[in-house]
Amino acid sequence: MSRHFRHRRLTAAIALSFAVASVPIAAANAAPSQSGCENRNLNQINKLLECVDADDVFEHLQAFQDIADANGGTRASGTPGYDQSADYVAELLEDAGLIVERQEFDFSLYTEISSSLDIDGAPITTTSFEFSAAGAVTDGNIVPVDLDLGLGNASTSGCEVADFDPNDFLGPDDIALIQRGACNFSVKALNAQAAGAEGVIIFNQGNTEGRKGLVNGTLGAGVVGSIAIPVVGSGYDDGLAILAAAPNTVSLAVDATTVTSTTENVIAELAGVNPGNVVMAGAHLDSVGEGPGVQDNGSGSATILTVALALADNKKYTPQNTLRFAWWGAEESGLIGSFEYFTNADFGLLNGPPEEVDRIAGYLNFDMVGSPNFIYGVYDADESTFPAPVPVPAGSEALEDLFEAFYTIEGIPYEDTEFSGRSDYQVFILLDIPASGLFTGAEVLKTAEQEDIWGGTAGDQFDPCYHLACDTIDNVSEEAIEVNIDAIAYAIYNVAATTEAVNGVPGVEPKGTTPSEVVFDGPQGTFLSGGGGLEEGHNITS
Repeated sequence: MSRHFRHRRLTAAIALSFAVASVPIAAANAAPSQSGCENRNLNQINKLLECVDADDVFEHLQAFQDIADANGGTRASGTPGYDQSADYVAELLEDAGLIVERQEFDFSLYTEISSSLDIDGAPITTTSFEFSAAGAVTDGNIVPVDLDLGLGNASTSGCEVADFDPNDFLGPDDIALIQRGACNFSVKALNAQAAGAEGVIIFNQGNTEGRKGLVNGTLGAGVVGSIAIPVVGSGYDDGLAILAAAPNTVSLAVDATTVTSTTENVIAELAGVNPGNVVMAGAHLDSVGEGPGVQDNGSGSATILTVALALADNKKYTPQNTLRFAWWGAEESGLIGSFEYFTNADFGLLNGPPEEVDRIAGYLNFDMVGSPNFIYGVYDADESTFPAPVPVPAGSEALEDLFEAFYTIEGIPYEDTEFSGRSDYQVFILLDIPASGLFTGAEVLKTAEQEDIWGGTAGDQFDPCYHLACDTIDNVSEEAIEVNIDAIAYAIYNVAATTEAVNGVPGVEPKGTTPSEVVFDGPQGTFLSGGGGLEEGHNITS
């Protein structure tokens, strides 16, 4: 197989580790100047790849770092740091001639200050459910609610008003002990509150071995103003210990705040020959409150910005399919911006003509693509390694193939990462829109096998600064960005030309090596089970 692409700064370590690959790393001419790229005929895949570079990405990452430095070290939605990040992105896109829409929306930001759960003073591992009220119950009366215990159980605990006997909740310190299963956490908590409970413990279902750990999730922003009692979670075995505890020995407490703020999505469109077939690429623009988020997710935001500008600035390029780029707000607060894109009363696509949703051929998600202790992960849409815990729309496998084809052509080992819905592609797959994306790792520890394949340090997190103040520009791997900016450009270029393999809509055949010409030789590693930048459990509602 001949090689059609180049990388400018792959390290000697990579070159050595890939020396046995079937696809050689070949030398290439110097990249065109910026003016050369603006006037270049992008009629082949490699011509675009020569016009995007890690240096371009790092210019934007430095801008995000500077914005955070000037605004208390954060770019979280609802803060001036986020607002200035959105201004930066939108102004560049507008200057390049893209059609830009700025979608403002309100969101509720929940912050847990502390939570606790104990039996007679002995602490139990816990966390509050997002949007729990603050409060405490000391030496409470435990009231079990319609429990169904043991492996294989089919718990519906707390899902019906009839599960609660109001006569059990007549005291001043009654705690409803509820089991996970069958309905949303919010339903269970609101039913308990209506029955007279002063607090709620929701413990994991325990129907399988994989459903026994600490359960944490969200009650949903819809309960804000309605829920007035503390709600905490526990593991299945701890739930059994609470059930067996002596009367009036269980205490719980939550100290938390919920604040309503305003933020925005930035949406930019590059019109194609076919306006009825839209391909989307997105990344969340916000950081967590604790840090600047230059890796999570400045890396995804900056890479798609680089590709969008390279295409828009080119004076000769018109895509066959319309390209739409999205920078999502409030992802770290529960994937809110991407859901608002469809559901908002003012601008949500679901509130407009049905064809607006039908036009979307597929969605590519980029959340953390430059982790310092990286692997190269592709969402496992074909479930060849990980059974997906979420629906996988038909056509997603073809999007996965785009990235795997690129890595195969380049001779770069790649990894399956669980198609988990833990990032902004969740709402798309719930609407049966094909999706895929890249992920270089978050809080999971790198294995020895992964160190052998990609280097780095086994036993350390893929991103040691995940959701911390140290997620600065120094926390981004130039090596990973250099590879993934080309992987992203390759995928976008291909679907801009045709989505026939994704949704059956024919386009034009892109010139260069396309996935249909590639004999896949991976994944080379199957050791990762993450799948997105959102903390585990953060968006789980049931």
